Amino acid sequence: MAARAGGDERLLVGTETSDDAGVYLLDEKTALVQTVDVITPIVDDPFDFGFIAAVNALSDVYAMGGTPLTAMTFLAFDPCALDLEGARAILDGALAALEEAQCILVGGHTVQDPEIKFGLAVTGTVAPDGILTNAGAGEGDLIYLTKPLGTGIASTALKGEMAPDALIEEATGWMKMLNRDAAAAAREAGASAMTDVTGFGLLGHLAEMCRGSGLGVELELASVPLMEGVGEMAGMGMVPEGAYANRDHLQGFIEGETLDPDILLPLFDPQTSGGLLISIKEKRSDHLEEILKQKQVFFRTVGRFLTKKINILIR
Repeated sequence: MAARAGGDERLLVGTETSDDAGVYLLDEKTALVQTVDVITPIVDDPFDFGFIAAVNALSDVYAMGGTPLTAMTFLAFDPCALDLEGARAILDGALAALEEAQCILVGGHTVQDPEIKFGLAVTGTVAPDGILTNAGAGEGDLIYLTKPLGTGIASTALKGEMAPDALIEEATGWMKMLNRDAAAAAREAGASAMTDVTGFGLLGHLAEMCRGSGLGVELELASVPLMEGVGEMAGMGMVPEGAYANRDHLQGFIEGETLDPDILLPLFDPQTSGGLLISIKEKRSDHLEEILKQKQVFFRTVGRFLTKKINILIR
C-alpha cells in the first residue's frame, strides 16, 4: 500500500514520487485514481490522434493498478486551421478508445487556440491494498517493458517527411494499444512497482523508479526493444528536442560512458502512450510471463533493480 502523502490521511499518492496519477482514499475498500494528460498531434489522422490521446491518458490509471471509470475531454484548436469535421474526428477517436476501455465520457471543454491540443481527465478506482506506484521496487526485482520504444522519433520523422510508412503504421498501432491487459497481468502476478513510459523516456522513468525505491538499475541495452527503423531514423537526426532535454536532465545519473551516446538516444526518446515498466520479484516472473503470453501482451525483460548507488548502469 502507498505511503500517506501531502499531510492528509486520505491522500495515498500525491506529488512526492512523480507517480502517474493521484490516489485518494474514499473508504476502506475503495480509492479514487485521478489523472489528466494533454498532447499535441503526433500523427496526421485526426481520428487516430484522438484515439491515441485517450489511450495515453487512460494509461496513467492502469499504471497505478486502477480501473478507469469516467473521462472528460479538453480540445484546443483554431477553427480556421481545423474545421469542425476534423474536431469531430478527434473526439470520435477518443470516444472509440474510451468505449474499448469501458470508460464513460461524461463531458468536456473546448477553447480556441492557435495550436491543436487534446487530452482527457480520467477518474478511476483501485483497492487501497492494490495500488502500484513507481516507488515499490525491491532488490533483485526484474524489470519488464511492454511496448517497444520509438514514438517520439517516429513522429519527428513524420513531421520531417522522412518516416517510412511501415514505421508510422507500427508506431500508430502501439500508441493505440491500451495498457489494460499488461496492467491486469502485473496485478495478478503480484508486481512490486509499475509506471508507464511517456515524456521522460525509458531512462527518465526508470530514474524515477530508482529514486522512489532507493535502488539502482542494471539495464541490458541489447534487450531494449525498438520499433523497426527507429535506430536508422535516429542516426539521420530525426530525434525530438525532448530526447536531448531528457539526456541533459539525467547527466551523471547514467553509467556506461564507453557506449556511443547516439546509440542511447532512443532510450531518452519521449514516448506517447508508451508501454508499462513492471518491477517484479524474480520468483514471480515466470507467472507474470505466463499471464502476459495468455493475454497476448508484448514484453521484454530489460534489466534488474540492485542495492547499489541510485543510478542506471547500462551494459
